[in-house]
Amino acid sequence: MNGVATEELEPWREEGEAWRRLKVTFPRSIATHSTVQTFYFDSAGLLRRHDYDAEVLGGTPAAHYVHEYQEFSGILVPTRRRVFGRRPDGTPVPEPLIVAASRRPFPIS
Repeated sequence: MNGVATEELEPWREEGEAWRRLKVTFPRSIATHSTVQTFYFDSAGLLRRHDYDAEVLGGTPAAHYVHEYQEFSGILVPTRRRVFGRRPDGTPVPEPLIVAASRRPFPIS
């Protein structure tokens, strides 16, 4: 998309794994958490973490984790989310937990 820039960063080690990182810079014309965001992917290519600085909260750094993928109509969707603060070195601040959200899977007929 015009105005969106991407850059692959060095892998990140967390939870005993190496996650690939993609830094994305969005133009101001796209409404999003922040202009610069980093996405972390595991060896299966699934999103594990999403870092951003919540601009509506004064640039508060956040580490947004997604877990417990479930398949819905052939699409894998994370059903659990947790958001923590983030230190300048990129490590999450374990407390307080800022956001916790989960959805119990339901059958689709």
